[in-house]
Amino acid sequence: MRAMERLPFVDAHHHFWDPSANPHPWLVEEPMIPFRYGDYGAIRRPFLAADYQVVAARQNVIASVTMEGEWDRRDPVGETAWLARLRERHGAPAAHVAQAWLDADDVEEVLAAQAAFPFVRGVRHKPRSAESPDAARMGEAGSMGDPAFGRGYALLARYGLSFDLQTPWWHLGEAAALAERHPDVPIILNHTGLPADRSPEGLAGWRAALRHFARLPHAAIKISGLGLKGRPWRLEENRAIIRDAIEIFGTERAMFASNFPVDGLVGDFDTVIDGFRAAVADLARAEQERLFSANAIRIYRLKGVG
Repeated sequence: MRAMERLPFVDAHHHFWDPSANPHPWLVEEPMIPFRYGDYGAIRRPFLAADYQVVAARQNVIASVTMEGEWDRRDPVGETAWLARLRERHGAPAAHVAQAWLDADDVEEVLAAQAAFPFVRGVRHKPRSAESPDAARMGEAGSMGDPAFGRGYALLARYGLSFDLQTPWWHLGEAAALAERHPDVPIILNHTGLPADRSPEGLAGWRAALRHFARLPHAAIKISGLGLKGRPWRLEENRAIIRDAIEIFGTERAMFASNFPVDGLVGDFDTVIDGFRAAVADLARAEQERLFSANAIRIYRLKGVG
C-alpha cells in the first residue's frame, strides 16, 4: 500500500452538538464535571456538520455514526429529533446511537420512539461505574447488574436495537454476564474499554477483561478514546493498546472511531486517525478495510455505503 494512501474511513463514533441552542447540561453548567481528559472547556461550543467536515477533510471519510452526547435525560428523544433535522440538511450522520435510560420507568416508550427514526441503530446508557477495580460492586443501582437495567436491556431486541457500552474495563465481567443472556442484542464496547491506567498491572487487568468480554460472539469493540490526561495523543503510547485490542477481538469485530470533538482535547483529527493508520500499516489490505470501514458498515447496518 502506498505510504500516503488513506483507505476509506467510516467514523464509527463522533458527536454533533450545539450547547448554545440545545440542552446539554455538562456542556453549559458550572462547575464542570470531573472528566477523564481534565479541562474540557475547549469543546463547550457547537460542533456541527461543517465543523466535522473541516477537521476530517483529509481522512477520506465516507460515512459516520453519531453518538448521543448527554442531552438532558428528561428528553432523550429530543436529541434524535434534532439530529434528524440536521441530517435532512447535510446528509449526515449515516446512523445514530441514541440516548435511552434502561432503568427508567418509561424505557419501552423511549425505545419505541427512538427506533421509529430510520437512522437510529442502537442506544447508549452509561451504567454506574466504580472509580477503580477494587471499588467495583456487583448489582448496585444503575449498574449493569441492577435488575431494572436488565429489564430495559431485554427490550432492545424487540426494537431491533444494539447497545453501545461505555464503562471502565473492570466492569466488563458484569457486562458479559448481562450480554450473555441476550445474544440477540449486539453489544459494542466504546473507547477500547478505557485503558487509562498504563501501568503493567493496569494493562494486564485490561487485557484480561477484554479477553473475557470478547468471548461473546455478538460483542465488538470501537478503538477510540485513547487519550491520556494532560498529554498529547502519541502513537508510541497507543500502538500496543491498538494492536492488543485487535488481537483480542480480531479484525472482524474491531473498528476505528474519532470520538470527535472530545478526542480533539488530546490531538487533532489527523493525528488520531493517521495514528490508527500507522498502527496497522503492516496488516493485509483486507484487514485494514475491515477496521476502517467494512465492520462499521456491517455492525451499524449502513445501507448504500462502501
